[in-house]
Amino acid sequence: MTEKVTNSPLLQVRDLSVSFGRPPREVRAVDRVSFDLMRGETMALVGESGSGKTVTALSILQLLPYPVAWHPGGSIRLLGREMVGASEPVLRSVRGDRVAMVFQEPMTSLNPLHSIERQIGEGLEIHRGLRGSKCRDRVLELLDLVGLPAAKERLGALPHELSGGQRQRVMIAMALANEPDLLVADEPTTALDVTIQAQILKLLKDLQARFGMAVLFITHDLSIVRKIADTVCVMKDGQMVEHQAVNRILTAPEHPYTQALLAAQPHGEPVPAAPDAPEVMATNGLKVWFPNRRGLFQPAAAPIKAVDGVTLTIREGHTVGVVGESGSGKTTLGKALLRLIASDGPIRFQGCAIDRLGSRALRPLRREMQIVFQDPYGSLSPRLSVGQIVEEGLVVHGLGGSPEARRLRIAQALTEVGLDPETQDRYPHEFSGGQRQRIAIARALALKPRFIVLDEPTSALDVSVQAQMVDLLRELQIRHKLAYLFISHDLRVVRALADELVVLKDGRVVEAGPAAALFARPSQPYTRALISAAFAIEVDEGTWRPREDLNLRPTV
Repeated sequence: MTEKVTNSPLLQVRDLSVSFGRPPREVRAVDRVSFDLMRGETMALVGESGSGKTVTALSILQLLPYPVAWHPGGSIRLLGREMVGASEPVLRSVRGDRVAMVFQEPMTSLNPLHSIERQIGEGLEIHRGLRGSKCRDRVLELLDLVGLPAAKERLGALPHELSGGQRQRVMIAMALANEPDLLVADEPTTALDVTIQAQILKLLKDLQARFGMAVLFITHDLSIVRKIADTVCVMKDGQMVEHQAVNRILTAPEHPYTQALLAAQPHGEPVPAAPDAPEVMATNGLKVWFPNRRGLFQPAAAPIKAVDGVTLTIREGHTVGVVGESGSGKTTLGKALLRLIASDGPIRFQGCAIDRLGSRALRPLRREMQIVFQDPYGSLSPRLSVGQIVEEGLVVHGLGGSPEARRLRIAQALTEVGLDPETQDRYPHEFSGGQRQRIAIARALALKPRFIVLDEPTSALDVSVQAQMVDLLRELQIRHKLAYLFISHDLRVVRALADELVVLKDGRVVEAGPAAALFARPSQPYTRALISAAFAIEVDEGTWRPREDLNLRPTV
């Protein structure tokens, strides 16, 4: 762990409270929180959604929506300067320079109209006065530091042209541009696969050691805390329930809530489906190649092979897990199977060839093929109520009958996913991340589909909520005999849900087969590296030695 400096604290938080609204409708989000953060120290703020972690972090830079949010009391001193109530010029001089922040959802934090070069360079120009070639060189250096592949070719890329993990790397590069004294990292590795997650954590530690930077690391994943933190603050309902050194809190937690967090993880076994179950979705040699245009007068480059010759079959009641690093083609494969993007190769849905069908012929089949996206906040319209969101598909497909009958069907869908049907007149921003993902699943279930693509549906959720979501998906699969394509970089979740596993790398299948066999004895180095990064399994010179406590024993 990082050696602590014995001078005065870089950050001092004393009796900090944050409320939203005024009496009698006041909601206390943070209640008398106190801690010190030293130079070079990493402190983890841990807790479930709604515990007050992010509100505490945003208070440091005064980024809350004032005056709706306000401080009933407390003090935040950064480098000896009071931040609560500081003037706008003072805050501007600190934000992005002395203190930088990496937000959880990069797609909503990056400007969709600006290239990544411009967005990273903006902070360098404002705080360091860098322009032209000097600014570009520094941007390239930062992108290389965070491991963005082909950084020079991607300088002009817009955020939507990058994968989720690549966008998060750009966010980290932006935050580190001016070598801040304090980096506030709000779930910075949530969207990253396990191998890249390990690289980013190592990068943060290396940069911290180089610059003596303090890190306030917000996370719900205690396996990450073990790797990066010196001290841990556990928050629940806006209060700090435990504050200990990392080894102490992981080996001998005192508070029952901390003990519950450590015990929470996806568990159980995949649904045992019949081996002769009917085929629902299948493809053979599927390809999705994107043109790689260099310029009007430049020779054409080789196409980008996002999916290159993938073959798989998904049967009724089965879950096929697709794993791989960011950019490996997982999401592209799911979209191609649903005919949301152009592809080459046969696709069969319930025995019917759909790869040549036009949009009009596909429409009746759409209700039976659904998708749940990674980011529920981005995939749910903020202008529609929950009821309108779930009802939209029913209206499009002419289902449900009268408005009253549709409202009853919406209530049934919400009840199935564990939500109060009376909440259908509320809006997405009024729900937690786990509740929003349940709404997205209810939207898919309302149409009574046969096949659902689950694109990272648990990656942004707390560990306890992940476990609940896995149990919910398993229960729904048994009840409705659903076929799932489960896309994820979280192998712990995949192990609990998938009975078949497909490992992708650079658009190609590296390894495929029964999930239990692949977890117990993977044959390819890439698969072993993924599992090793996820479960901290020892791998020595090709010898596969699963840890006893993970129940990943080799099969004979």
